[in-house]
Amino acid sequence: MKRRSLLAAGLVVPLAALDHLDDALALLPAPATEPTKAGLAAQYRAARSAFNVGAHADLVQALPDLLATAEACATEAADYARLAACYDLATETLSKVGRYSASRITADRSNTYSRLSGDPLASASSARAFSIVLRHEDRAATAQRVTLHAAAQVEATGLNTPAQAATYAQMLCTVAYAAAEAGDRDRALDMIRQAERAAALLPEPATGTQPFAVTPASVALYKVGVLWSLGDSGAAVHAGRDLRAAQFPTAERRGRLHTDLARAYWQWGKPEQTAHALLDAHRAAPSEVRNRPSIRAIVTELAQRHPRSSGVRELSAAVRSAQP
Repeated sequence: MKRRSLLAAGLVVPLAALDHLDDALALLPAPATEPTKAGLAAQYRAARSAFNVGAHADLVQALPDLLATAEACATEAADYARLAACYDLATETLSKVGRYSASRITADRSNTYSRLSGDPLASASSARAFSIVLRHEDRAATAQRVTLHAAAQVEATGLNTPAQAATYAQMLCTVAYAAAEAGDRDRALDMIRQAERAAALLPEPATGTQPFAVTPASVALYKVGVLWSLGDSGAAVHAGRDLRAAQFPTAERRGRLHTDLARAYWQWGKPEQTAHALLDAHRAAPSEVRNRPSIRAIVTELAQRHPRSSGVRELSAAVRSAQP
């Protein structure tokens, strides 16, 4: 098996669709229909919904036309913010499925377009997506600097609107995670504490009216990831002890709740709890288990090292059933 096919083994995303998206990033196709801003808004909503339910295969297939339409509609500053958001969605998707070289291209383009927009919230969203790419490149220290700069830009707005305040709270979470990945324990813990305080002051998020829906529960989930990254697996599990799937509005976030707890249990040396957390993740959002390389690696190690632990056989069967 060729190396690139081996890397894609187990993905519930056709390799041909990933290759087509790679080609589109090299030379965007013409939009499939006459590009309009209303049509672009509808396309983006559909693409974001696909991401939220974990429909990665459908989303990868839709991205070339979404990006082509967004590029064709970009004629003024506000359009560049929307274009950057489309590239952010592409970056998140490509990072989810392990297509890291392509995600670097989309992240770079988003950064360029968000700067052209002059919108600090668009720049913050781009910085968040870019930080994901940088962490996968083992450049967490750079991710930390990028997100700190974006957080400062948002703070300079005065945080006078719900969107500004929510974006600032989100950036504190993002900085905390990047700092943890960079080994900067003090800053990571300080930032996540600040995010907790900021989230407690936010109004209930209104769906679709701001770039980030930040709640105390979403910050607590970030805290699980921060503590896991710092190697404090027991503290990570403790931080997530009161979190429930019903607190998260999308299947993607519900799946992420369980995979983050599974990573903490795995780091803690608890294979049975790991397997059951991953089964919960698979029930909530199968793609969070099937398509993320780091989570698939845990499934593989569980099957190899703990085949008789409760839940491992069921988990392996569930993941295998999705493979071509």
